[in-house]
Amino acid sequence: FTMEIRKLKGTNIFNGTTFLGADKVLVIDKDGTIQAIINEQDAGSDIEIYDAILSPGFINAHCHIELSHLKNKIPTSTGLVQFILQILKLRGLNEQKLAAMQAAADELYQSGTVAVGDICNTIDSLTLKKDSKLYWQNFIEVSGFVDSMAHKKMEEILGIANVFKTTLNKPRQVSIVPHAPYSVSKSLFELINAQANNKTISIHNQETRTENDFFKNKTGDFLNLYQNLGINIDHFEATQKSSLQTWMPYITNTDRVIAVHNTFTSVDDIAFAKQYINPHKLFYCLCPNANLYIENCMPNINLFIENNCNIVLGTDSYASNTSLNIYEEIKTIKNHFPEITMEQILQWATFNGAKALGVEDKFGSFHIGKKPGVLLITNEYAKRLA
Repeated sequence: FTMEIRKLKGTNIFNGTTFLGADKVLVIDKDGTIQAIINEQDAGSDIEIYDAILSPGFINAHCHIELSHLKNKIPTSTGLVQFILQILKLRGLNEQKLAAMQAAADELYQSGTVAVGDICNTIDSLTLKKDSKLYWQNFIEVSGFVDSMAHKKMEEILGIANVFKTTLNKPRQVSIVPHAPYSVSKSLFELINAQANNKTISIHNQETRTENDFFKNKTGDFLNLYQNLGINIDHFEATQKSSLQTWMPYITNTDRVIAVHNTFTSVDDIAFAKQYINPHKLFYCLCPNANLYIENCMPNINLFIENNCNIVLGTDSYASNTSLNIYEEIKTIKNHFPEITMEQILQWATFNGAKALGVEDKFGSFHIGKKPGVLLITNEYAKRLA
């Protein structure tokens, strides 16, 4: 090695998919670019030794940086409908918002995240993202449950998306996505699908049991949501299907789909999804701490493992979480599902997340030439090393 390099050795090296063992050394240049993984016996001197696992940087596949100023503002265990009403009431721009977003981005970076799938409803986060150390995949989110308003809603959101594209000059990092099945009309889904153009689509999915009740029977707490918001839903007829089985046929023009939360997704839903979307292109994003915060329940993670689903991890927002640290999500999964191996979960947090955002050529694994970030991981914490 002729360039200035660092040789790193931990208790183990996780390369994005597999543990390589304690006898390997990760070689990076001063810029953090991966040069090699070699046997310790061939590494010579000057090895930096750490009492921790070495891992690529984390991918946070679902975040709302715009809601960072709502930390500790919304009580826990209110259920999703009350949570949504609180968000709508409190979300406006104020002078604390920009500072809160910057503090949140700093936490993401320091705790080892390298790339973020971020939900955007406004242009408020643009200044932050222009010169950020993090990679941002910007999901410009649209909602509107009344068919007659679909074109107006799409025009508004196209305006926001265009500001993102011109300001960041990274059109591949901007896509228009639906908020959730219960907040997007059939006509609006069709307009979103027409805009998809083989970009990644993210959608909140089956976060609460009442979401399935609404689509199957037009019953449950969502009726109160529409009433509270003054939205007439007389036009809506129950589909007699689950939420996932209702929305998925609308999304056909996309390269990847990230379904987020999936707390009440069934084995029938998973089987249904495989008919509509290439299983390699469908990602189920888990945000366990947010699920505990809002509904006090967890998705059945083993169901997704048993059915060979692609799992990725997200933190959701400070409105529904006390931290934006992916390692806190990993610890929560280990606490609730001790039988799931760290090797599996770390793959969800790294390589799978990178595939979901379409950035596996840059992040997610220790492949030569990549600059995926290097983390130190112990039982207690994960922190950035390079």
